[in-house]
Amino acid sequence: QVQLVESGGGPVQAGGSLRLSCAASGVTYNMYCMAWFRQVGRNERERVAGIDSSGIVTYTDSVKGRFTVSQDNAKNYLYLTMSSLKPADSAMYYCAVEGGGSCYGLTAEEDFEHWGQGTRVTVSS
Repeated sequence: QVQLVESGGGPVQAGGSLRLSCAASGVTYNMYCMAWFRQVGRNERERVAGIDSSGIVTYTDSVKGRFTVSQDNAKNYLYLTMSSLKPADSAMYYCAVEGGGSCYGLTAEEDFEHWGQGTRVTVSS
């Protein structure tokens, strides 16, 4: 059974930094895509970053150069290091995982089977 547990969210001032963590267990895929999404209110979840089992990373344009997605060597943790934060980055952040080996084309909530419960990031101006 896949379990994903996010942590690290909280309040931060604009220009500041945060590192989100996602503890992953029960992930038995040899090939996968792990991703960070964010959601504001009831809007659609937006994929902000992804990393696949080959280590290929992708980012949405609005976070390029500011956010970095990474994993630990054992691949038990997924991280999102966020810097130069803006009020527009305020959202609930979720990690997700899907088997298949590539994040290419997996941009929507329905593309991912497994989700964490989310961690909230609030950026004040």
